Amino acid sequence: MDPLTDQQIRSSFVNCTKGEAARLRLPLDFAELPWKDLDFIGWVDPGAPLRAHLVLPRADGPVGISLRVPSVSRTSAVKSSLCQVCLTGHASSGVTLLVAPLAGARGREGNTVGIYICADLACPLYVRGKRQPKLRTGRYEESLTLDERLARMSGNLDAFVAKVTET
Repeated sequence: MDPLTDQQIRSSFVNCTKGEAARLRLPLDFAELPWKDLDFIGWVDPGAPLRAHLVLPRADGPVGISLRVPSVSRTSAVKSSLCQVCLTGHASSGVTLLVAPLAGARGREGNTVGIYICADLACPLYVRGKRQPKLRTGRYEESLTLDERLARMSGNLDAFVAKVTET
């Protein structure tokens, strides 16, 4: 992913108002993001911990999605969960349900769509092996190549974005 500017990120959001996009806070480590290892950026808003944001590169410019984080997380020390984007297995606290208001009039009416995703939104780093999940059994071995896993992750995220943006 090519590095993005503050303005590119703020103007990319499709499911929140311009005022909400102007008020969001970028990740605390924005200047140190490992852009070459990212296929998208995702973060929990440091100023509003019940808000998260995803920004994906597109040929016609980045697309940003604003998400709600649950206020209460139910976790189990025994169960594990699977991210729907990168298919990384985590202890149950490592995956959370994030909910996105739909873009346009349907979102203003309160319609939403949800996805179970890595709680730290670091899917590209998990796929590349740059970050390890906190799971007792370790990462599951796959026969897919890195490029195939990255393509699968992008396809899963594209399907979610399509649900948010469809009219």
